[in-house]
Amino acid sequence: MNERFTPLFESVTLPNKAVLKNKFVLAPLTHVSSNDDGTASEDEINYMEQRSQDVGLAISAASNVTDLGKAFPGQPSVAHDTDLEGLKKLAHVMKKNGAKAVVQIHHGGAQALPNLTPGGDVAAPTPISLKSFGQQEEHDAREITEDEIQETIKAFGEATRRVAEAGFDGVEIHGANHYLIHQFVSPYYNRRTDEWGTDRLKFPTAVVDEVLKAKEQYADESFIVGYRFSPEEAESPGISMEITESLVKTLIEKPLDYLHVSLMDVHSKTREGKYAGEERIKLLHQWIDGRMPLIGIGSIFTAEQALEAIQSGNVDLIALGREILLDYQFVGKIENGKEDEIVSYFDPERTDKHELPPKLWEQFNIGFYPLPRKDEQ
Repeated sequence: MNERFTPLFESVTLPNKAVLKNKFVLAPLTHVSSNDDGTASEDEINYMEQRSQDVGLAISAASNVTDLGKAFPGQPSVAHDTDLEGLKKLAHVMKKNGAKAVVQIHHGGAQALPNLTPGGDVAAPTPISLKSFGQQEEHDAREITEDEIQETIKAFGEATRRVAEAGFDGVEIHGANHYLIHQFVSPYYNRRTDEWGTDRLKFPTAVVDEVLKAKEQYADESFIVGYRFSPEEAESPGISMEITESLVKTLIEKPLDYLHVSLMDVHSKTREGKYAGEERIKLLHQWIDGRMPLIGIGSIFTAEQALEAIQSGNVDLIALGREILLDYQFVGKIENGKEDEIVSYFDPERTDKHELPPKLWEQFNIGFYPLPRKDEQ
């Protein structure tokens, strides 16, 4: 290995004393490859085994905690005990090379897809119409009831139990990317006048507390609990960096093991407000104040970009999203001094199809996700 990249391979000890073997994280990536009922497919298991092999922390695709929360075709489920058999296989392959394996637990809220939910039902903090994953036309979401809110909070706890029983090392609470937890934080999605609207941090806090309670009941201290969030949204009035500051300062008071910011560019800057023009990642790192590691992500396609992010001092762990899909050997190539061989663009002519599951390769091929392409260079 080129000595310059040594900082990327230093171990990281989380607040709960769990040790990650390096600073690379497999981001929770939508692979659309689970079976229709949400159980693990062979394509999914093979894909997750490959992508987990060299990272310190591997996070599964967003996994729905209730059937009402299903937001993707081929989405994995942690909503039923019948999911356990496949989850155990998934945990085994994700952990086999030394990664800590974590399941991202998720509810789509307004972004759930009517063609995937019972009776075509979709519920959100307040009624809204919108397009979601791959949709050409808008669908309607009704207001989630008080009873359903309580049931959903409990479902996050039950999902945590299943994850622990399946042998995973932890969970990541999905509070980002316009899904249910994010929606409760957002003044755009959450216009309720009850306690769940007047205090928009009430729902995420309740979910965190329920997950931590489940950890205490069903796992040991080494079980990891992380939280992912989006720091700012384009909708108006939407989540601002000022709102995120309140969220972060609330979360760091909880016994969480990391925070994970969702960004398209790790160096992106704040759009507006009193922090306009400042790097989001720098602000977040300051607010966390060393209480727990911050995972950064966004447009990391080369070894140099990963190193620069870590050396900036604002990122403790670096998550790989689109790049580790393009080249599942990204981390191993750096470790073995072959960083010049990293594949950093999508090539639709590759005979190995980047070792992607067929449905995910097809999404890349049609340009569903923005990424560098060989046929556009």
